Amino acid sequence: MKILITGGHLTPALAVIDKIQLQKRYQKEIKIFFVGRKHALDTEKTISFEYKEILLKNLEFIDLDTGRFTRIFNLKSLRSLIKIPLGFVRAFQILTNIKPDNILSFGGYIALPIVIIGWLLRIPVYTHEQTIFPGLSNRIISLFAKKIFYSFERSAHYFPKNKAIYSGNPIRNSVFSVLEKPFEIKNKLPSIYITGGSLGSHSINIHILNILNLLLERYNVIHQIGDVKEYNDFETCIKAKNLLSFTRREQYIPVKHFLASEIGYIYSIADIVVGRSGANTFFELLQLKKPAILIPLPWSANQEQQIQAKLFEMYGLGFVFEQKNKSEKLFELINLLYRDRAKYLNHFYRLSIVMKQDAADCIIQEILKNN
Repeated sequence: MKILITGGHLTPALAVIDKIQLQKRYQKEIKIFFVGRKHALDTEKTISFEYKEILLKNLEFIDLDTGRFTRIFNLKSLRSLIKIPLGFVRAFQILTNIKPDNILSFGGYIALPIVIIGWLLRIPVYTHEQTIFPGLSNRIISLFAKKIFYSFERSAHYFPKNKAIYSGNPIRNSVFSVLEKPFEIKNKLPSIYITGGSLGSHSINIHILNILNLLLERYNVIHQIGDVKEYNDFETCIKAKNLLSFTRREQYIPVKHFLASEIGYIYSIADIVVGRSGANTFFELLQLKKPAILIPLPWSANQEQQIQAKLFEMYGLGFVFEQKNKSEKLFELINLLYRDRAKYLNHFYRLSIVMKQDAADCIIQEILKNN
């Protein structure tokens, strides 16, 4: 059976791919194709993180260059609109060439042409919603989907009952295993993992640079920066590292990205995490029991990141830090969280009994059941 996987949310897609590749019962039955963006951003030629990850898994990656609707109208958005019909033509070419038995979407504008053309070609469509509030793309995709999987129980009312399945959010197998060690920590200081997601976050990077010297007095700082050429944050952080003393340089570890095979090690040595509050980060932190300071993206759709960050704080698992606040406030919260880390860890164990498990298995089994 051929499954074509596509969508803008890479992390749960990787979790499902991991499950298929690691389970012999699935390996024999399923062949995977992945449709996504080869380049990270429309205006750049940077190779995307998803392209690198899919190739590492020895899967066929099919590039789809399509456009999307935006709230702002300018020359860039006009170019994007022109790409929309071209994306549908390309989707038709991809689907008639591969002839998949099923399509599994993880939302986003990249999935729309594949899903709609797939539905017209009578290919069964399945989709997964990661966030509390479905975005525009997934609301449209759900109209064409045979089954809709969702991560948050409170999202159920957005979808037809006969289609909706509460699966939870698929978690990458790699976050639980130490597969590769990209570096070694040689001191006994606690470690902070700071991440802005696969693309990185310029705002988070600036906050960390502002308090870097203060942080290095107490912690190792593992800083995932991203590789957006517009800001050159990685180069700026490397320059900052080179100005440090030898001892401090060993404590500061700036990187563009961590591979899926490396992320398990990073989480295993991180005492606390600082990052965005997207759904995948939210669920990974829950599963791994990592206290965190979450910095919601101010312009996330339906304020979903703000809501997820507040839920995390309400459960007693960490703090919310607003991006607009001063960097010194972030430093205070980091110290407070680490000081009371044992208290926050206890809250994770109380929550674990109500968490949905085996989301990837749930999704795969449902697809197999209907074939």
